Amino acid sequence: MPELLLELFSEEIPARMQARAAEDLKRLMSAGLKDAGLAFDDASAFATPRRLTLVVDGLPKKSPDVNEERKGPRVGAPDKAIEGFLRAAGLESLDACETREDKKGEFYVAVIERPGRSASDVIAGIVPDVIQKFPWPKSMRWGTGRLRWVRPLHSIVCLLDGKVVPFEISGISSGNETRGHRLMAPKLIKVKGFEDYRDKLRDAKVILDSAERAEIILKEARKLASAKNLKLVEDQALLQETAGLVEWPVVLMGEFDKPFLDVPPEVLTSSMKAHQKCFSVKGKGDKLENRFLLVSNLVAEDGGVAITEGNERVIRARLSDAKFFWDQDRKKTLDERLPQLNDIIFHEKLRTQGKRVERLKKLARELAPIVGADPDKAERAAELCKADLVTEMVGEFPELQGLMGRYYALEQQEPESSEVAQAIEEHYKPQGPNDAVPNEPVSIAVALADKLDTLVGFWAFDEKPTGSKDPYALRRAALGVIRIVLENELRLQLNDVVRPIFGNWRGKMPLKKSSVPIPGTATLGAPDTTGARQDLLSFFADRLKVHLRDQGARHDLIDAVFSLGGQDDLLMIVKRVDALGNFLGSDDGANLLIGVKRAANILRIEEKKDKKSYDGAADADVLKEKEEKALHKAIGQVTGAADKAIEEEDFEGAMAALAKLRAPVDAFFDHVTVNTEDKDKGKSLRENRLRLLSQIRTATQQVADFSKIEG
Repeated sequence: MPELLLELFSEEIPARMQARAAEDLKRLMSAGLKDAGLAFDDASAFATPRRLTLVVDGLPKKSPDVNEERKGPRVGAPDKAIEGFLRAAGLESLDACETREDKKGEFYVAVIERPGRSASDVIAGIVPDVIQKFPWPKSMRWGTGRLRWVRPLHSIVCLLDGKVVPFEISGISSGNETRGHRLMAPKLIKVKGFEDYRDKLRDAKVILDSAERAEIILKEARKLASAKNLKLVEDQALLQETAGLVEWPVVLMGEFDKPFLDVPPEVLTSSMKAHQKCFSVKGKGDKLENRFLLVSNLVAEDGGVAITEGNERVIRARLSDAKFFWDQDRKKTLDERLPQLNDIIFHEKLRTQGKRVERLKKLARELAPIVGADPDKAERAAELCKADLVTEMVGEFPELQGLMGRYYALEQQEPESSEVAQAIEEHYKPQGPNDAVPNEPVSIAVALADKLDTLVGFWAFDEKPTGSKDPYALRRAALGVIRIVLENELRLQLNDVVRPIFGNWRGKMPLKKSSVPIPGTATLGAPDTTGARQDLLSFFADRLKVHLRDQGARHDLIDAVFSLGGQDDLLMIVKRVDALGNFLGSDDGANLLIGVKRAANILRIEEKKDKKSYDGAADADVLKEKEEKALHKAIGQVTGAADKAIEEEDFEGAMAALAKLRAPVDAFFDHVTVNTEDKDKGKSLRENRLRLLSQIRTATQQVADFSKIEG
């Protein structure tokens, strides 16, 4: 079956845009082909700095014939209605229509037959449309044309089964010619199909697949480093970027002056990466060495000597700047920099970084006893944690904030303690799902303070994430709190912690009431903060659900625990969910779930029918059958045992207590009729048995809402 080859050849495409552009080309072309009825077997997209390429295998030679019927107006309808119908159907007169009849009378039907079109004609219409609508983050126009592309578009290869698909867009005609490497093979190359295209590009010093280019860079970099008894500092993001900067990667090693090694290694690595896209290397003791690896796009006649020397000159200048920043920054202590934070606006409503630091000091001290930290050290770390924002180094390399604060804290004439310095570095962590969380008490206190202050502040002024938009990374902050708490097994009552933080903003801004209150919290706090606080706790609940689902927890078990209300101890929530999952995985748990859900369903139906609740204890004197007496006794015993286990936070024990209900519940439903009209001592057996069912529901709700559990 025919193969489609499409190449869009242009000036250099920014490396950061290439992968997304290749996927967009595949997605848009695939959708266009499918909409036109051209099904295919497979599609693959590629990107180099100067081209986007798509190959589609298994296309049919033509689109299928289409037979369509379109119902029209009634016979005798106004002329305008008939004219509109004919125009929409593409017909000239009613002679091309059929007349049919239903219960309401006769009406017109347009029977439209469209013969299939050749795949070449369909593609000739799709490709220009895709090019014109291509979703580049940034695009440009050039010359006198109106076409927009990321960089000037020079040529288009479009072949179907080896033959050119003819079309033109903005003066550029499709053809079968491309170009190889800009410097090493700039001549035109005629191609016949994808394999021919790929092989001829390789001969012309162009490797089409970015993954292959990345693999070559990594292999050659490791080989060069190993030859000097060094180890490559691997950086996946930098690897992908360099693969997007070259079509024919050549790895070379350069060197810089040893005195630069006095600068913190992270600074050197960041400088070489940011400015020259170079890799760092380490030697003995995992220490940074005065060498670097660069990726050239050229096989030079001199073996790369001139290229390496040019990079060494630039690296030397960049590292000189970094060393200057390092030396200048150390002339001031972090304390001396604190007044400058009053000139940095954190957010127009949340004031300056200086005001924020004052809040963090207070909050970190309050959190310290909860997490087992020294309050004085936690307060001191919070006081200094933002001071490096006004240093020259962080101004040049923002990604080093926190880290540079640690270095400067330890380099002062009177160094800070190691706990304080570490907390300054780690208080931003975790900054992503794969980032480590702080595990030292002082670091934990400051990291929690930083994230909770941010979340409460934005909630207080109703600057919450909406839809996919989260400009202040509040979802990441909430997940950071969750991970810190869970991975350090901290006992933290969120409601109690955030209430006083909201107090910082009471009266500053009118706060909205929550539309989704959390059970058990509606009456807590002052009226002007309660709604926002409830919304924030709901947000934490949603983030925790996402986190637990990512960890493999069942969504229904999470809902069953959250449905209890008042759940703001993250660690206990997780332990409940784990215990519930283990319990339901056993025979007793699975069978008890069936009985509990059966009891709940009967209660729901009967309470709705009778318009009354049957909550409350059954009357032991009215119990008649031995099975219901046994169940009543078991519920009393289980409830007491489960209560005690929950008080001791032994959720496995609470589940074990509930397991003892399985046999009496099964026996009850096997031998006792709930909806009976019999009376005993003037009291209804039916009502008493319904109350017994409600006791089953109440007993199990000590640990979870079983009605939320699937199965």
